[in-house]
Amino acid sequence: MPFLPILKVNSEKIPERVLVVGDPGRLDQISTKLSEATVIAENREYRTMLGLFDGAQIGVISHGVGSAGAGVCFEEICKSSAKKIIRVGTAGGMQKGIRAGEIIIARGAVREDGLSPNLVPLSFPAIASLDLTSSMREIASKKQKEVITGILLTSDMFYPNEILGSNLPLWQKAGVKAVEMESATLFTICELRGIDAGAIVVIDGNPLDQDQGDMTSYDPHSDVLGEAMDDAISIALSSLVG
Repeated sequence: MPFLPILKVNSEKIPERVLVVGDPGRLDQISTKLSEATVIAENREYRTMLGLFDGAQIGVISHGVGSAGAGVCFEEICKSSAKKIIRVGTAGGMQKGIRAGEIIIARGAVREDGLSPNLVPLSFPAIASLDLTSSMREIASKKQKEVITGILLTSDMFYPNEILGSNLPLWQKAGVKAVEMESATLFTICELRGIDAGAIVVIDGNPLDQDQGDMTSYDPHSDVLGEAMDDAISIALSSLVG
């Protein structure tokens, strides 16, 4: 099996079950839930860790921010032995009742990323694995954790500009639950490669509520967010080994 040049790891090292996260620092939080956690590779924003959860080997890999760099990570993971990939990350709430600290399990994602239109036409849907989505919902219920299930918006834009503005109000009207930057890319690539993919995100604010849309009051570091992220990680890990 090939060497993965961007992740800088031999593909046979990647197990069947993989958790992907944007922030390389989040691997430290996840390592507390694993036994024998060991970082085996680091390159740019890509950090790869192996560990055991409930006796099963788990890979945890960071993919950075945005579709292009994340897509490189996802493609290389798909060249390994991976069979299940779940993204755990943060997102901005898109509906008025969705507040910081709430957890959303994605059924699918709107493809407003920059990468996937270069792979398949936009009419191709970005859909999460039914098995993984159902598993995460069931596990959350067993843990008595409230979750929302719905559609995410994957967008490459974080800070809008006044010239073109933002289309977030449009997607809010369409009922989209949250906006983030990588899930549609993951779902599209994994569907093309025949690999199950899911996503669970923690709301870190609502961009439609921010001051004039300039994100000046955005704070992704609150205690409530940290606690919810811990819950989301546990749900994703349990789903991967279920």
